[in-house]
Amino acid sequence: MLPEDIEHRFAFHAATTDEKRDAHASVRQACRRLADHINEQCPDGREKSLAITAIEEAMFWGNAALARQK
Repeated sequence: MLPEDIEHRFAFHAATTDEKRDAHASVRQACRRLADHINEQCPDGREKSLAITAIEEAMFWGNAALARQK
């Protein structure tokens, strides 16, 4: 892997436009709706916790994809 790739992965990527900020908000909102649905429909336990963690991870990666685009 090139040093530039590492630098890009670990740099801060601010949302510099309203369009980008809206895209980040949209991803967060969609993931929140799914997390709320899982929370309401599933019994408490390890599986539910893992499902919500996976949604959180998907949100992080989705927002990273938006932030890191060149």
